[in-house]
Amino acid sequence: MKRIKFRSLSSGSNGNCYFLGIFSEEGACETGIIIDTGVSPRRFKKEMAREGIGFGDIDAILITHDHHDHVGSLGSYCKHIGLPVYSTRKLMGRLLATQRYGTYLGPWANMLDEGWNEIVPGRIKVQYFEVPHDATQTVGYAIMLDDYKFVIMTDVGRMVPQGIAFASAADTVVVESNYDPEMLFNGPYPPELQVRISDGHGHMSNRECAEAVRAFDHEGLQNVFLCHLSEHNNTPELAMAATRPVLDASVRVCPLPRMTPSPMFDISKRQ
Repeated sequence: MKRIKFRSLSSGSNGNCYFLGIFSEEGACETGIIIDTGVSPRRFKKEMAREGIGFGDIDAILITHDHHDHVGSLGSYCKHIGLPVYSTRKLMGRLLATQRYGTYLGPWANMLDEGWNEIVPGRIKVQYFEVPHDATQTVGYAIMLDDYKFVIMTDVGRMVPQGIAFASAADTVVVESNYDPEMLFNGPYPPELQVRISDGHGHMSNRECAEAVRAFDHEGLQNVFLCHLSEHNNTPELAMAATRPVLDASVRVCPLPRMTPSPMFDISKRQ
C-alpha cells in the first residue's frame, strides 16, 4: 500500500516550508512537492537527507503568498535547483515582477487555473482557494495525492467557506493557529500591530482555529496540524488546549515547531 508522508521544515514568521510526498510500500519516495520556500535549499537538502530524500524526489513547488517568510529563498530554488513553481496568475505575476525572484523564476513559473490542476501527471493535483491576508494574494490549497485528500491553510486572517468545504472532505488538514488573544493584547506588540494581526486580514487566533476545526470535523478526518504559531503571542500548549477538545481522540492533533523541523509524519489513511 502506498504511504503519504508530511514534514514541516519550519512554520512561523522566521520561515515556512513543508514537504508532502507519496511513498512506496518499501519506503521509497515516488513523488514529492514543496509548499513555500521560506527555508534555504541548503537547509532543506540537509534536513531531508536524514529521511533519505533529495531534490531528485521533488517534482514541484507550490507558493501560498509573497511574504518573505514564505518565499524568501524562492530565487535560490529556481537558480540552483530548478523545479516547476506553481501559483495563481495574480501572485505569480507579482513574483515575476519582483527583481529578487523574477530573474530566476521565469523559466520555472506555472500559472494555476481555477479548478483542479495536475502538477505531477497522474499522481498529484491541486486546487487553490483565496483566504484573507495582507499580501498580494494568499491562497490555501486542496491537494489530491492519488486518492488522498490534503488541505493546507497558513496565514489566514479568518476562515472562509471554501476552506471549510475542502477541509470537510480531507484526510489531513494543516491550519493556522497563530495567537492567543490575551497574550497578544497584553504583550509587547504596539497597538497598530495588534490590530494588523487580529483584524481579519492578518492571522487566526487559537479560538478561531478551534471554531474552524469544529466546523470542518468529519468522520474521515485523521490529522490536524496547527501551523504558524506566534513566537511572542502563543505557545504549543495553548494552541492544543483550544483545538484538541473539539475533536475525537482518534484524530491526531499536533502543533508544528516554529523554527525547527518536525518529525516526518506518516499520514496515510488508517485501514
